[in-house]
Parts: sequence; structure tokens; C-alpha cells
Amino acid sequence: MLSFTKKEVALMQKLNTPVKMQDFLSGLKFNFEEKGETLKSPVMVLRTQNAHCLEGAILGAYILSLHGFPPLILHLQTTGDDFDHVITPFKQHGLWGALSKTNHAVLRYREPIYKNIHELAVSYFHEYFLNKNGKKTLRKYSRLLNLNIFGENWAVEKNDLWKIDKKLDKIKHYNIASKIVFKNLRKADKVEIEAGKIVQFRKN
Repeated sequence: MLSFTKKEVALMQKLNTPVKMQDFLSGLKFNFEEKGETLKSPVMVLRTQNAHCLEGAILGAYILSLHGFPPLILHLQTTGDDFDHVITPFKQHGLWGALSKTNHAVLRYREPIYKNIHELAVSYFHEYFLNKNGKKTLRKYSRLLNLNIFGENWAVEKNDLWKIDKKLDKIKHYNIASKIVFKNLRKADKVEIEAGKIVQFRKN
């Protein structure tokens, strides 16, 4: 096990709102996993200063938990020909929002304006499409996963947190809509596809 440095603790204390946490996540370099797949713990993300969506979601959940929020993540599942995504839901003033670490112009932060988790998950549906043909791919979302079930030390583990990834795959998922809806979906417009190609970071 590792431990947070005084500098890291001070940083996490400053990230005391979802907005501040999202700004920090957005500024982290994107982890393209060029040396192989990773699922870094929060302490390792802070040390490497990069993250992919699940690493960012876990870090966001942990730091929010230091400020009174439960450490929650949620899995967005696609048709299989697209990449899944993971977000960090949070509740403020009785409404749900979400942190999101992504390299693209879409699938990003959600303001806390949604009445329930279904509304929050569905808000990602329209912009979740394949850039090659505009096919909309989001199909399911998981129940909330509270990271407290993994004990006290997951945030400072040196090794990858594959146990969290495995749990996300096993927990109950809900359909975004009925199957008949997916038979008549309109594809994204060309301008939407072009906008979807915008990235924040590029591989070296």
C-alpha cells in the first residue's frame, strides 16, 4: 500500500465541489494505455497525472467522498462495437449530476439537474454514437456502485484495481429503452459526427 503525500492531501482538500473536481479531471492528460491496459488507483493517478474514463471516475468518486458525497460510479454500456464509458454520479439539492473524464467533446460533465439516475444516464444517449457512421450505441446503464464495498485501502493501492472493473460487469444493468425503439434510430448528422471527432489530447 502507498499513502498520499501532504501535497496530494492539500490538493484533494481544495477539490471540495463537483465543479472543482471536474475542472481538475478535465485538465489531467488522457491515459492512452500505450504500455498496456491499466486501472490505476487514485493515488497512482495523482502520481502519473493521467487517466482514462474509469480511472477518472474512480478518482472523482474518491475525492468527492472526502467532502461528504458517497463514492459512486456508474457504467454506461454500448452495443459492443463502441467503447463503454464510466461516470461519477453525485447528488446536489436533491438532483443528480455527473463527473466525466473523456478525451472527446461529448460524454462530458452533467450539471445536477436530473431527477433520477435513469434521466442522468439517458442524457448521454443522443451524443453516444460511432464517428464512422453515426450509429447510436448506448444501450444500458448499471445500478450505482458504491466503492466503499471494496474496503478502506483501494484508493492507495499500488496495483491496478481490476476488482472494480469486474464488479461493474457483474452488477445489474438497466435498458435505456425498449428493444423496439432501437430498431428505428436516426443516425447522427454529418456535422455531429465531425464535432464528435474533436479531441482534447492527442497521442504522442
